This record gives sequence, structure tokens and C-alpha cells, in this order.
Amino acid sequence: MDDHSLEEFRRCWQEELAQAQALRKRRRPEAAERRARRPEVAPGRGEQASGYLALAQGLLEGAGRPPAARATRAERQDAASRSRSPPAREGGAGGGEQLVDQLIRDLNEMDDVPFFDIQLPYELAINIFQYLDRKELGRCAQVSKTWKVIAEDEVLWYRLCQQEGHLLESSISDYSCWKLIFQECRAKEHMLRTNWKNRKGAVSELEHVPDAVLCDVHSHDGVVIAGYTSGDVRVWDTRTWDYVAPFLESEYEEDESGMQPYVSFVRINSSLAVAAYEDGFLNIWDLRTGKYPIHRFEHDARIQAIALSRDDAIVATASAFDVVMLYTNEEGHGQITAEFEVQKLVDYLEIVPNTGRYPVAVATAGDLVYLLKAEDSARTLHYVYGQPVTCLDVSATQVAFGVKSLGWVYEGNKILVYSLEAERCLSKLGNSLGDFTCVNLRDSPPNLMVSGNMDRRVRIHDLRTDKIALSLSAHQLGVSAVQMDDWKIVSGGEEGLVSVWDYRMNQKLWEVHSRHPVRHISFNNHSLITANVPYERVVRNADLDNFATHERHRGLIHAYEFAVDQLAFQSPLPMCRSSSDTMAGYNHDLALAFSYDRI
Repeated sequence: MDDHSLEEFRRCWQEELAQAQALRKRRRPEAAERRARRPEVAPGRGEQASGYLALAQGLLEGAGRPPAARATRAERQDAASRSRSPPAREGGAGGGEQLVDQLIRDLNEMDDVPFFDIQLPYELAINIFQYLDRKELGRCAQVSKTWKVIAEDEVLWYRLCQQEGHLLESSISDYSCWKLIFQECRAKEHMLRTNWKNRKGAVSELEHVPDAVLCDVHSHDGVVIAGYTSGDVRVWDTRTWDYVAPFLESEYEEDESGMQPYVSFVRINSSLAVAAYEDGFLNIWDLRTGKYPIHRFEHDARIQAIALSRDDAIVATASAFDVVMLYTNEEGHGQITAEFEVQKLVDYLEIVPNTGRYPVAVATAGDLVYLLKAEDSARTLHYVYGQPVTCLDVSATQVAFGVKSLGWVYEGNKILVYSLEAERCLSKLGNSLGDFTCVNLRDSPPNLMVSGNMDRRVRIHDLRTDKIALSLSAHQLGVSAVQMDDWKIVSGGEEGLVSVWDYRMNQKLWEVHSRHPVRHISFNNHSLITANVPYERVVRNADLDNFATHERHRGLIHAYEFAVDQLAFQSPLPMCRSSSDTMAGYNHDLALAFSYDRI
């Protein structure tokens, strides 16, 4: 209760006590005469007990003080004379005030009593506690034993693990103490973050293909796919630390092995691997069944862009003025689900995630942006004459793309964010002199987006305020790839530099430099995949005595693992863990600086 209510309660209580005491004093002479006829009993244990009972009874009846001790005849006569005069409130009020203060303290203490754990069922108490975070659950566990049992319930800590992204594929019956599991996950997360900041871990250079130049790289959940000028396609699984990469075979004839076209694009998800070739062929492999393609699709012209859904077996390709969506069923048969015709050659193509039965894609062709729905025809999402699109990324509900401003009225280069459901522009972000070369909307935290620009800066955009939250001068020749999470940014530049930033502190943590531009960056909480792809896809004859010359022109793929407790710059580089059928002259460990074979 507040101070005003407390004072009002105290005043009313004391007035009632004073009236009750005056009434008892007026009745006291009659009671004294009746007690005079009774024999006097020495005060003992029984009388003391009756005094406690009288105190309790008096409190129930509204009495303000405990019954007084037995008085002598002279004291009773003196009390009778005082009863005819106005009552003095000093002694009585003092005792009553003590009881009032004690009662008020008891009422205040009742606010901290966990009353609902007795009156409410246990299930309802769990439903109340599920809205608390880990710190609030820890405080509640210190209130009482009952609250401790509720606050440490397995359901609550299992939900906390799921909410913070720990052990998402586990069920509640997999572990007996989810609070301990949660603590271990938090400790591991802290260790990984510390290793990221200090560049503490292992770095490996994935095995190259002799006499070939790297053309394109893609990765998904630690699985890396690469295509080369020799027509070879290789896949690595960095999650198992087994870097012996198998080849994905194509269906070219053996006598045509030397004439295989270059690999234009590669994509991979959890079940499929896709490669597009310069001659317009598209191979699709099932990673669960083997290294031979399950479906082969031929286009009439060169493939300008491909896209692969992260979760579904849906592939989209753009060739000439046609965009085709393919679906691969469980039996491995591919079928065309939708086909669209556009007005210009497609530059960028992405599949919208989590679209359900009917796939949706977004394609850019010059200054046109198309929304492609499987059950509908191609629809123009954005078009401004003379303002070509320079980059593209999509999420489940939005699409973001960079626009280059040209013409007499220069408005600055911007990033436009559209709603896929309403098909209208939500935000116009940035006002840069350089072209936006990359944008990452899908992997960014909620209400944030990161972009890279040719003006050498990395920007974080706040989608709620349409303003730039942070701008970093990151690279010397422009930004070519970028990704962010809840505390860090990893960016790659045209000069071959990979930089890691703690954007909360506006501080660069570390950087790694290679010769070729960075074309691919993908990371999670414990690993990082980077790829440096050369500008020129010119095959240079590899000389066994001049291995460094070939390495300088072929491109690089690095895999960083931060769950390993060692310094990254001191770890060996198992770049050529090859099988026995490869040439021994290409097996080198750059950290040890001498050749070796690992068969």
C-alpha cells in the first residue's frame, strides 16, 4: 500500500483502539469487584498461557494492547478514579502503535510470500515462468525451495536452449539436465567468440585441381563446391575435417575429356549440387546417392545465372531471354515447374525461401526487376529507365537490390527494399557515389542489412529508420562480398583482402590477404569459408619445378575452424590431401615449406 493509505489505516486503527480502551476502563470497577471475591492465585505457567490466549483473543476482537497484570486494591481504586477523567492516550496508544507497526510489517512481508505455488497447479506456474529469461529464472530460484524447483524445471531450460539456437534438432528427452547443457552451450559460445576475436583456430587451404583455374565457389553449412576451367567439379565436407574432395563426374564421353567446357556456376544445398557449363548444359547431383548426375538439362544458349533453393530441391536457370524453374523429386527425376520469358538478359537470379508449394524467384535484367511466381506469369516489380541493378539478395518476405543512378538528374546510387507480398517499395537506403556491388539481407539480423560498395566502404543499414547505422572504410579497391551476424562483419575486397570486424566496437579484429578478388564468403559461429577467384580464366601450364607460378594464378579456397584451440597462423595447411592417383609434385605444405605426400 502507498504512504497515504498507510497513514489513513494507522489513524483509523488508533482511533478504534482508543475507543475500545476507554470502554474497558469504564467497565473495569465492576470486573474488579467480581475478581475480589475469587482467591488470588500465584502467577504461574497456566496464567502465562492464559495471557497468550487473551492476547490472541484480543487481537481477534480488535483489542489494541495485551491484558495488563493483576493490580492491587489500591491500584484498582486509582484506576477507577482515572476512568472518570478523560482517558490518557500515552500508554495505550504506545502499545497499540507497536501492534499496528507489527501488523503492518507482517502485511508487507506477505508481499514476498510465494502464495501461488500453493494455490495454483504446477503446470500453471510453469506457464508463468516460461516468459522469464535466464537471469530472471536465476533470481526466482533464490526466493524459496518451491520457486527453486519451478525455476529449474527441464521444460524451461529446454525452451531457453531452443530460443538461443542451441541444439535445435534435439528433443527434451535427449538430456537429463538441460540447465547444465545450457551452461555448457553458453561457455562454448563464449569460447568461440573469443577465438574469432583473437584469430585462434585452424586454417586449411582446400586441395586444388592441377592444370586448372578456379571459376566459381559456393558453400552451404560447411560443405563446399568448386568448379574449374577443366570442367571438374569438386566437393569438400569441412565439418568432418576430411579434405579429400571427391570429383562429381559429368556425362561427357571419355574421348572428349580434353574438350570439356568451363564451369560457369556452381551451387549446393543440403541435398543437391548443381553446376552450369559454358555450353549451356546443367548437371544436378544428389549428394546422398553418388557422384554421378541424376539429371542433365540442356539450354540452347549460354547460362547467364542460376539459383538453388537452400531448403528445397528447386533450381532456377536463366539462358538468353528465358528463365526456367526445375524441380527434382525424390526419385531423382527433374521436371520443369515454370518457364518465363523476359525482355533482357538476366544478370542476377535468386529463389525466395519458404514459399511452400509454388516456388518464387526474383530476377534482374538491366534496369528491370521481375517477380517470378510458378502459378503466374512474369511480373515487373521495379523499372526505372537507365538505372541498372548492380546487386541482389532476397529473404522470405523482402528483396533488396542496388540501383545505379544515371542521366542528367543524378540522385546517387541507392539500395531499394521491396515487400514481396505487397509488391511495393519499403525503403530507399544510402546515397553513394560508388556502385553497390553486394548486399546481404538473408543472413543479417532482424531490421538490419549489410552492403558493400565500390567506394571501398561497408555499410550497415537500419531498415526501421532508413538510415545508415555504421559505415566502415574496409578495402582499397571496392567490396566484393560481405556477411554479418549479431556482432561481427566479414568482408572481402577486390584486392583479395578478407577483413573481420567487431561492428559494435567499430574495430577491425584481423585480416588475411590473397592475390585474387574475394568472390565468396560464408560463415557460422565456428567456421569461415572464403574463396579468391581470379579475373582471368586462362589456363597456364603448370611446371613441376615452378609450382608457385601456377598457384599464383589458379585461385584459393580457405576453410577456418575456430573450435580448434590453436593459433590460425601457426596451423598447417593441408592443401593437397590427395589420393594416390595424383602427381606427387603438387603435394606441398606451405607452412613447412617442403613437399610431402599424404597417401
